Amino acid sequence: MAGAALAEAPADEGVIPSFTVTVIVRRFNPEKDDEPYWEDFDVEMFSTDRVLDALHKIKWEKDGTLSFRRSCAHGICGSDAMRINGRNRLACKTLIKDLDISQPVYIEAIKGLPLEKDLIVDMEPFFESYRQIQPFLVASDNPDKERLQSPEDRARFDDTTKCILCAACTSSCPVFWTDGQYFGPAAIVNAHRFIFDSRDEGAQVRLDILNDKEGVWRCRTTFNCSEACPRGIEVTKAISEVKQAILRGQP
Repeated sequence: MAGAALAEAPADEGVIPSFTVTVIVRRFNPEKDDEPYWEDFDVEMFSTDRVLDALHKIKWEKDGTLSFRRSCAHGICGSDAMRINGRNRLACKTLIKDLDISQPVYIEAIKGLPLEKDLIVDMEPFFESYRQIQPFLVASDNPDKERLQSPEDRARFDDTTKCILCAACTSSCPVFWTDGQYFGPAAIVNAHRFIFDSRDEGAQVRLDILNDKEGVWRCRTTFNCSEACPRGIEVTKAISEVKQAILRGQP
């Protein structure tokens, strides 16, 4: 009976339907283009596909010169941050079905960093700000056992340990777009992670670094950074806590 039931089942049962999506990518090749331009591609996609899958399909089947960064494809490495329909997102986490596919999908490089090619930007200014806040544990002693920490102390900086350095928050910040010297949200988030770590001894140094005209006081609290973070970090809250620590003179 089971075999008969299977035989009578519709031939397309269980098949995921495909649909055509128009993807419009902002292209730029410094070897031949004076200015970026938009180019559109029609691609066959499934509801389970992500924007990264669409870019792969374009690169592998339509135009091998399309350039973009990606690595783990699981929302951990942060390599494929880009602007998708005007919002900073990770291409590997953005499902096609969650976009309005009745309209074209617009994809371009993140803003505020030098454009190198297509969807690739120069990340060096971003990482230079990151390095300046000393993103590592500073401790003078050399213990012969682990440094213990209470759950309460750990909870103080738990949120900011989630940063994957994708630059989505920093490149969504209007201040960063107009002021290339501003440290930016990601650098402040990573400073926060160590400033409030009870095991660290370099908090005051970081607070002094961020108590600068290009530090935390440049933040205008627009919440763009919090909305852009693919890890759900409360970026604006972290910046506010660093401001309060500066005013107190201690974490």
